[in-house]
Amino acid sequence: MLKLIKKDIILFVSGILAVASCFFVHPDASYLGYINYRVLAILMSLMLVVAVLLRIGTFDYLTDRLLGKLHTSRSISLLLVILSFVMAMLLTNDVTLVTLVPFSIAVLKSFKDRRSLMFTLILMTVAANLGSMLTPIGNPQNLYLYTKYKMSLLPFIKLMLPYSALSLALLIAAVFALSGNKKSSREGSSGTPAPSSIKLAVCVVLFALCVLAVADKLNWGLMLGVTVVTVALLDRKAFRYIDYALLLTFVFFFILIGNLGRIPAIYDTLSRVVDIAPVLTAAASSQIISNVPAAMLLSAFTDNGEALVIGTNLGGLGTLIASMASLITYKFYAAMSRDEEKTMGYLPAFTLVNVVFLGLLLGLYYLMNL
Repeated sequence: MLKLIKKDIILFVSGILAVASCFFVHPDASYLGYINYRVLAILMSLMLVVAVLLRIGTFDYLTDRLLGKLHTSRSISLLLVILSFVMAMLLTNDVTLVTLVPFSIAVLKSFKDRRSLMFTLILMTVAANLGSMLTPIGNPQNLYLYTKYKMSLLPFIKLMLPYSALSLALLIAAVFALSGNKKSSREGSSGTPAPSSIKLAVCVVLFALCVLAVADKLNWGLMLGVTVVTVALLDRKAFRYIDYALLLTFVFFFILIGNLGRIPAIYDTLSRVVDIAPVLTAAASSQIISNVPAAMLLSAFTDNGEALVIGTNLGGLGTLIASMASLITYKFYAAMSRDEEKTMGYLPAFTLVNVVFLGLLLGLYYLMNL
């Protein structure tokens, strides 16, 4: 049980809090209205599409082809960071890191430059967290807030575009400042086979359906049905790759938030705090409970959806748990290292880089709102 709790502590904490809240607001018919089924349907559908893409080796093939043309550690680091930034916009930050980090470690270890490897992984994590903030499907809290506040696609992108543009410029500068520039003798790609063209085409169509559902141009129930049936026929094993814990965590938080919103004392207090400084409150809350739960919790106490989008996205920077996707990179790095002291060096370096990025982006927010 302890191992299970350590593996997904957010799931267990959210479950305990949801159950505890039921003692203050007894279960009734209103509970059915707590759960946002559209968000869960889109999340599950995206997970299925990405699972199939991963299983047919799409991302391995693409990264292998690109990396085969580069011969210095700095150029590879720059490519990996930019790839993390761009891929996270469409594939979510956690999926991007699960896909790229193991491959990045395998490639960069050949240069025998541990410092450069560590900072590249840190910057890739920052890139995934920041790249994902530009689109509603980049990360779970964006999808949730986009749906809850009934936002439109283009205004959402325009809202986050200044922060994304500055983030990309800072990331490129950071790569040149922190990564080494050793040369490699590798020539050409390593021969990773191309993915099945038929399965790839099907995935592209399914992904397009998900995007249409996000844009509210397609019924989410129809989208989910088509996706589930198609993937079941195409590759049943893809269902094993769904993050069911994340979906269940969302359900728990839907219940918790719904109940908190029905307790007058809590609702009035949080409403006053969030209304005073919504962006800063969201960013600060993310450092403690992660940005996805923070978005879900605070959304019950304010109508300022744009502020929560900015605050929770920027709040993904900072501590290791500010964005749960950051744990993915750390776990891979820790598993690679046999030296505990070198592994521990990752945490202060990660925190320092994140705090600098967070401070600069919050500075941009306040400059834009003077």
